[in-house]
Amino acid sequence: MRAIVRERFGSPDCLVIKEVPEPEPKPGYVVIQVKAFGINHAEIHMRKGEWAEADEISGIECVGIVTSCPGGEFAAGSKVAALMGGLGRTIHGSYAEYTRAPATGVALIESDLPWEELAVIPESYATAWTCLFRNLELKKDQTLVIRGATSAFGQAALNMAVEAGAKVIATTRNLERFVKLERLGAYRVEIEGPDLSKRIAERKHIDAVLDLVGNSTILDSLWMLRRGGRACLAGWLGGLDPIADFNPLLQMASGVYLTFFGSFVFGTPEFPLSDVPLQSIAEKVAAGRYQAKPFRVFRFEDIREAHRVMEANEAVGKLVVRL
Repeated sequence: MRAIVRERFGSPDCLVIKEVPEPEPKPGYVVIQVKAFGINHAEIHMRKGEWAEADEISGIECVGIVTSCPGGEFAAGSKVAALMGGLGRTIHGSYAEYTRAPATGVALIESDLPWEELAVIPESYATAWTCLFRNLELKKDQTLVIRGATSAFGQAALNMAVEAGAKVIATTRNLERFVKLERLGAYRVEIEGPDLSKRIAERKHIDAVLDLVGNSTILDSLWMLRRGGRACLAGWLGGLDPIADFNPLLQMASGVYLTFFGSFVFGTPEFPLSDVPLQSIAEKVAAGRYQAKPFRVFRFEDIREAHRVMEANEAVGKLVVRL
């Protein structure tokens, strides 16, 4: 089979298409014929050697068809989504014509949506759903701030939060992207910056913050929350540098909650992908309740260009590779 192999750490030029053996069936795993997969910022960091774990065949998610499942968890021919469970990190990922994923990181996703549209869903929507409705416990009529809302993850969260009845304030660094976020239902759009808590009118009255910018803004996010409010750190659009000399006594507001979610836990026993309502999400996408079209679709052979577009911050939404 063909696979996209990282020959070394570095620029997109290090990604090369090679012939490699197809994955063999194995108990507890599902062999999937990959039909499409999304491109993620995590894979950029893995390619550059900035992530703790990175397999030579990247790709943390895909949609496709089951070809083998020795344990019987899924029938051959089933449409499925696969996400994490070590994919692209500790085992060969989805940048290939076939992949083998742990059964706990696979979920049925029957739909008539084209493969490239289904591929928008797994990573972005599973992670956003978990952050919003598990970590942040978002409720109807609450006020939510999404920092980094023009990312694929941010747009997924905006779609779901608005549909759930929340009042969403979205942030972006680009004035030209205001209209996009307003069309997705944002109540208001703010320019992203490390001092947002000092500029936002609702300071100290915010119920929840989903922070996708990362370590550079999460402490600022805590200062805009009401007492009992929650902030969830779940992305690093602003880079991976750690918080310097973090001192909660001096830098953290009292009475607020800081939580974290990393999608790499999907597929573990504590976070099986079956807990996420991917089928319901796909149905809402098909019905138009979520606006979830890919920003751009690439051929398998154009993986370097897909990485370049992602890294250059040219994408306003999900980048997808269709096999």
